[in-house]
Amino acid sequence: MRAAAVYAAAGSMVLTALTAAPAGGAARVPGGTSVPRATADMRATSKLRATAELSGTVVAAARARAAGIDFGPCGHARDLPASMECGTVSVPLDYTRPDGRRIALTVSRVRATHKDPRNSKRWVPRQGALVYNPGGPGADGTFFPLVGLLPEWKRVAAAYDLVGYAPRGVGPSAPLSCADPKDFVKAPTPAPAHPSESFKKARIADAKAYAAGCARRAGEALRHYTSLNNACDLDVLRAALGEDRLTFMGASYGTYFGALYATLFPSHVRRMVFDSAVNPEPDRIWYGDNLDQSAAFEGRWADFLEWVARHDDVYRLGRTADQVQRSYDRARTRLAAHPAGGTVGPGQLQGAFLMAGYYDDSWPSRAKALSAYLKGDPKPLVELAAPSREAAAEAENAAAVYTAVECNDAPWPTDFRVWDRDNTRLARVAPFETWENVWTNLPCAYWPAPRQRPLDVRTGPGELPPTLILAAERDAATPYDGALELHRRLAGSVLVTERDSGAHGIAGGPNPCVNAHVDAYLLQGRLPARRAACAPHPEPRPGRATFQESRTRQLREALKGLRGKAGRPAALK
Repeated sequence: MRAAAVYAAAGSMVLTALTAAPAGGAARVPGGTSVPRATADMRATSKLRATAELSGTVVAAARARAAGIDFGPCGHARDLPASMECGTVSVPLDYTRPDGRRIALTVSRVRATHKDPRNSKRWVPRQGALVYNPGGPGADGTFFPLVGLLPEWKRVAAAYDLVGYAPRGVGPSAPLSCADPKDFVKAPTPAPAHPSESFKKARIADAKAYAAGCARRAGEALRHYTSLNNACDLDVLRAALGEDRLTFMGASYGTYFGALYATLFPSHVRRMVFDSAVNPEPDRIWYGDNLDQSAAFEGRWADFLEWVARHDDVYRLGRTADQVQRSYDRARTRLAAHPAGGTVGPGQLQGAFLMAGYYDDSWPSRAKALSAYLKGDPKPLVELAAPSREAAAEAENAAAVYTAVECNDAPWPTDFRVWDRDNTRLARVAPFETWENVWTNLPCAYWPAPRQRPLDVRTGPGELPPTLILAAERDAATPYDGALELHRRLAGSVLVTERDSGAHGIAGGPNPCVNAHVDAYLLQGRLPARRAACAPHPEPRPGRATFQESRTRQLREALKGLRGKAGRPAALK
């Protein structure tokens, strides 16, 4: 599922060694897959592989508990506060062979502060470690512990060690690559809403070449970048942290392998927050989920157009959504003929404005840049949309992990005619994101590694402690139906909905009602009734600092102060 890496507040997943498991239960093997097209043999293969991988996880977790994590300075990043520590945990590349090749995952931590932000005299007892994953697949979570500096997170940071990590293949954790970063960032590029046959043939060739590059660069290791292995890695990390039971928050894709973890290791769970949930129905992973996502982006794009039209006095892009769309189309046509700054064409425009579907905090900057460009000033648009050559390696790595995990996780159509039929039909009603989503995922049609059958995410009554699911009703990246489906599948879960809102990743964001539910659950284990609702957070206002901008500023100031105290450079690089 094409999804941005998101920190909602900081910016817009059986042997004698079972003695290492928590008292009262071992890992559970799910009863197969519910995919209607799966044969009995495929179900059996999936179940047998899961059994073997769970056995390997038990071995790896026992070793990790004994070894622990030797935390020290974070060598992979500069100018971090002294309170943030880093270390590594060793996991098997292949859990069916726990004594085989191993890889090291980078882990970060800021210890619980014990300081109650509401009462400076009150000492807050530690509740353990809170492990966070920001999504992707392919997102790096090592900077997550810094959110403890922000107001919305201070109560949680008082009670928990905040723990982030880079999943397998990501950044400093045995990084995966499918292409030379110098060749990965191409600009300017076209982005036709209704591509020609010749354009489709060119993209098919690109997809085949990319899939072949993944196989060539990764070799046999390629097949081991999966959501199932991410869930197993999470249990090894839990053990290495010395936690009997896991407290976890996953956003976006993080909700999917978090749900796999809940299914596989229900007795290892203490508390889990699923923020902006992926639809875990096996038959939707991942081809169907991406179709659903493309359809949902059209609705969120319409929300953006209507917001811009309501502020025509500021942006002068049109008084109706249709007029704003025509302004956008006019910019796209002009950029196709004359790319802004030599690098911003229709593809870069679409990529920049895709963020409007993720975060309404991005609406003012996008509208301002579009308005300036059409008035003759391309600089704001170039600053917003031009690719960063400095970040090419990071972008290529994130794309490689995203592609490998999604292609390995599930069957995909291998005949482009299926993709063409489904997306041509969808693009008639949802042109904004449909074809760009196809090109992102098309390497999976030609994937050289074996595909897994998605496990059936499901827990019965009493198997899993109560869990919290958060969802915005108009979320495009993870449509709301996914939260409803996850809620149905995890017995005892509670769903909190932000009504009439579409922000992706809502924990620690601008909605105090949502944040109150998160705090009550993480700090007191208290949940509302089976479902609860929060009113939407306010829409952004033109000319005023958005929530993300103000929180980023606060984070910069907090880091500056900490660095000054630690004798480090006072400026945030």
